[in-house]
Amino acid sequence: MSWLLVSLMSAALMGLVSVVDKAIIFNYAKSSRTMPLLNGVTQTIVGIVSLIISGIPSESDFATSAAAVISGGLLGSALVILQRVLFTQEVSRSIPVTQSAPIFAAVLALFVLGESISLLQWGGITLAVLGSVLISIRTDVRVSGIFLHKSFYALMCAAFFFGASNVIGKIALVELPLLYTHGLRMLAVGLILLFFSFRSESWVDVRSLFSRRSPALLLVAINDLLIAQAGVLALLWALSLGPASLVSAVAGIRALFTVSYSMGITKVWAGALGEESSTSSTLNKLFSTVVIVAGVAAIAI
Repeated sequence: MSWLLVSLMSAALMGLVSVVDKAIIFNYAKSSRTMPLLNGVTQTIVGIVSLIISGIPSESDFATSAAAVISGGLLGSALVILQRVLFTQEVSRSIPVTQSAPIFAAVLALFVLGESISLLQWGGITLAVLGSVLISIRTDVRVSGIFLHKSFYALMCAAFFFGASNVIGKIALVELPLLYTHGLRMLAVGLILLFFSFRSESWVDVRSLFSRRSPALLLVAINDLLIAQAGVLALLWALSLGPASLVSAVAGIRALFTVSYSMGITKVWAGALGEESSTSSTLNKLFSTVVIVAGVAAIAI
């Protein structure tokens, strides 16, 4: 199967993951560390099970295994930042900013993997940056002019980690089987999430969810163990088939899926995600996302 189609499939799945995460955070979580703690538990379990099933392949060595672990550590760090931002910010504004990751992936792949970047692809990178900035600009009637929401800078840091994770993951996938690489990455992701989120307030909140048999637990199980795993495996599969810079670029269309899903859910269940639904806000999100996707398309050509 073409890496392009697999990347698109991953983008569609991961866009859904982001929206479900936001729904859980907005409706059930009382702490910004609650969701990362739940994710940390599920991803650690997934990593251990994947490694048990795959075993240690004969072609593995310290360098390639370390690359897989580092890739997972970068991904986990990005998720820590993203989950913290999602606790207070809109998913349809946050995810498109993190999907500027192809900018960093393209630059890193140029130096680390020797992948070339055309002038058209650099133009796409510029568009992706512009769209990321536009979607984070707010207009406040009480203040003259426009200002960039402070979460933008944290999300750009997460975008760098996402892009670097893909490039380092590509290094591991050159030599290692997909399932073994996935196991190492998810174990690293889970441990990073647990390290940053295992605090008294998050632990109390998680225990409360279990004692109340909250629907959030079923949503987390479906989202983390099924949808997210399918999306992450699809991304790794695409990375094993195509260039890291271009796969990361196409995966950036996750922004379009996220905005589309969130707008659809908000129209059907008003207030389900805590999204602003004014006409101006909707038009800004759509325009900014189209700019990002246009940039991603140029990178992918």
